[in-house]
Amino acid sequence: MVTAATILHADLDAFYASVEQLLDPSLRGKPIAVGGGVVLAASYEAKAFGVRGGMSGRQARELCPQLMFVGGHFKDYQRLGDAAIGVLGDFTPLVERISIDEAFADVAGCTHLFGSPADIAAAIRRRVRSELGLPISVGVARTKHLAKIASQVAKPDGLVVVDPDSELKFLHGLPVELMWGVGPVTKARLAAMGVSTIGQLAKSPETSLMRSLGPAAGEKLAALAWNRDPRELRPHRRAHSAGAQSALGKRPAIERVIRPTLLHLADRIATRLRRKSRPGRTVTVRVRFADMRAVTRSITLDAPVDATLILAQRAEKLVRAILADHPGETVISLLAISVSHLEEHRDLELDLPLGLADEALRPGSRLGSARWAADCAVDKIRDRFGWDAIGDGSAVLGVSRSVPDAFRELAEKEL
Repeated sequence: MVTAATILHADLDAFYASVEQLLDPSLRGKPIAVGGGVVLAASYEAKAFGVRGGMSGRQARELCPQLMFVGGHFKDYQRLGDAAIGVLGDFTPLVERISIDEAFADVAGCTHLFGSPADIAAAIRRRVRSELGLPISVGVARTKHLAKIASQVAKPDGLVVVDPDSELKFLHGLPVELMWGVGPVTKARLAAMGVSTIGQLAKSPETSLMRSLGPAAGEKLAALAWNRDPRELRPHRRAHSAGAQSALGKRPAIERVIRPTLLHLADRIATRLRRKSRPGRTVTVRVRFADMRAVTRSITLDAPVDATLILAQRAEKLVRAILADHPGETVISLLAISVSHLEEHRDLELDLPLGLADEALRPGSRLGSARWAADCAVDKIRDRFGWDAIGDGSAVLGVSRSVPDAFRELAEKEL
């Protein structure tokens, strides 16, 4: 029996740029970008010229000479994002927020109050536009994956409802890059197989997909291409990871770029881990090169980590291993760290002083415990006097300020 399409995916359109155009009406209809050295977000008028997030300011201006850069109003982003997601909560308690500007909602239990899912989606769009002055696109479908694709098809400022009886007809004609998990690298690998649409992907042998993309990714995409997505909404889920990234433009892959950036990211992540008493065992880094190709590497530790310097040093070792495996890559455009396999609470066993080579990197060693205690002291100072009151000198002086910390905080995963 086919169930009804009751899953909504709501996504604010070009959110950061739309907020800037809302706050300054003179910017409406003009190509604008939030940022400076690096494009943090672009308006639809700028996207029409090929400008996109993560691009260097110089490249963006080459594509669009009339591009206007604005600094960003980060408190307004948070305020308006919260208000927009709050509108969904006025219709149903089953809301799963996945970023500052998008969320899923399941309206199966409230149609008797507010009408059909399409009616509810239209009402949400009207309210966000009238109360907040922002455009929002909504997709309605039977599964989360299809609802998210529908909202992308609906952009800008539209509504798409996918009838359960014509799901595959709708899905299979779309380009593969609309699928969750298909980035530039996966798209290129699929193109090498002659696959450019979701329908072509669906008809590809699963063994070929698994061989080209890896077992997990191949199996997942094969299922999603047939709209097999059993995931339910998780309104009150606890985070399973904490991460942060830094778009660098195009910078040389050298120590004075890598080390302070990683330390800054580790500081952001470890502070959140300590605040929630949820250290993690798996550290993952991602390095994106100049051609937008990204490589990840991870390590699972014997003991969970939430000390800033230990996390930074673990991440640096992983980044150096990636660069050693790609000696021809001398320019990087992004660094990212995430910590997963989080503990439910901090319960660390102390290590005996055995003189191990990596003792300084062990959270339970004497030095590791001292580093954690120092971090806790820094946390207290920041809680009282603000984040900028104290910090590691190399990170404060060395990390690129082209991406403001306020934007980094908004973009990071919530813990």
